[in-house]
This record gives sequence, structure tokens and C-alpha cells, in this order.
Amino acid sequence: MLKYIDHTKMGRGKHGWLDSHFHFSFAEYYNPANIQFGALRVVNDDIVQAGKGFDTHPHKNMEIISYVVNGELTHADSMKNRSALMRGQVQYMSAGTGVTHSEYNSGDKPLRFLQIWILPDKNGYAPSYGDHRFAWEDRLDKWLPIASGNPASSAPIKIHADVNVYAAQITRGGELAFETRPGRQTYLVLIEGAAQIGGHVLAERDAMEITEQDITVSATDTAHVIALEMAKA
Repeated sequence: MLKYIDHTKMGRGKHGWLDSHFHFSFAEYYNPANIQFGALRVVNDDIVQAGKGFDTHPHKNMEIISYVVNGELTHADSMKNRSALMRGQVQYMSAGTGVTHSEYNSGDKPLRFLQIWILPDKNGYAPSYGDHRFAWEDRLDKWLPIASGNPASSAPIKIHADVNVYAAQITRGGELAFETRPGRQTYLVLIEGAAQIGGHVLAERDAMEITEQDITVSATDTAHVIALEMAKA
């Protein structure tokens, strides 16, 4: 089963320094019919203006992935981690029993990143942080494993959830297949470009809910996508 998600009908938060598209209920956007998709609780597509950002704030019992689309993301947390990430690079934080952190755009151009929250398989993990500077070419016309809760996965980021995260950039005119087996579901976001999936035309920021169905992403323009595959709710 496929369900097309039009980005123009998503929740929206505009605060001058921050422009957010909310795939699921978050902050000022609340829709009781759109709280989560399986273990996936938050996908926020955030644009942060230069020199601005999220001041230090707490998190608890959540797996948090930040995927940088453009610009520079600077992270600092109560575990004494500090890093700056660029396009295509990823940071991961398991909030566990509790952590505080900040995220800023320390560059001179707008920062765009996807903020992804995944519900852990249980509460009470010790907080942890990591980041990975993936080579951009490792996702060209193929799925790059980014994060996984499966110990056998080649994804370098290990999370506390039955979720597998992949990214790809598909050359215009190309196609890339993706499998969602029985008992599984996938949330796919077209980050940049244009594509078709199962007869649906996707523009930048659109998404698809995919349940127990294999699909092919056909790039009508260069298509930058992220897919989160997980147990069916």
C-alpha cells in the first residue's frame, strides 16, 4: 500500500530565523490523526538562518538523527561533545535517561537539515552521541545504509530501534528499487529534486508511506531521498 504525502499540506512553523515543515505533529502543529508512523515520531525539515539555532534544551528516551542537506550544523551537548557537520553528513544522539544539547547554524548561509526522532525499543538507555561523515559518492544511484538497529547491518550508526535508515541520490532518468517486506513499512522523503513512485509524482519535500510493498523510485530530475524502513505498526 502506498500513501502520498503532499508537503504543502504538512504542518508548518515559521519564526523568522526558523522555517520548518512538520511531517508529524510537533510544536504548534497538532493533528491527532498524524502523530507518528510506526516507531517514527518526528521528521522536521528545518531551515535555520545564519548565526541562529536551537538553544540548549533537554531530551529523554528518544533516538535522534540529524541529516544535513545544506549548510553547516554545529552541535554541542552535556556529554561534552561538539561537532560541525556539512552536506550529507549525519549526527546521532540517543537521549536515553536524559541529555541536553544545542544545534546552531554557525555558517554564513542558511542551514537545512532533517531532524528525525525515533522511539527506542525501551526506555532508560545511557545517553550517547556519534556522527559520521559519509562520502557523498557512496549514495550515488544506490542506497547508502546510514543507521540501523540490526547488529548485522553495515550501517555505521547503531540505534536502539528496529529501524533501518538509507539515503540515495538518483541520477535524472535513473531508477532505484526499494524493498518493504511483509510485516514492514517504510517512510520515504524526497529531500531534493523530483521523482515518481507507483504513479505518484513527488516534488521536493513530499513523502510516501509504503506498507508491505516493493517500489521503484524513478528520478524525473536528480532525486535526493531518504528512506526509513521499520516494523509495521
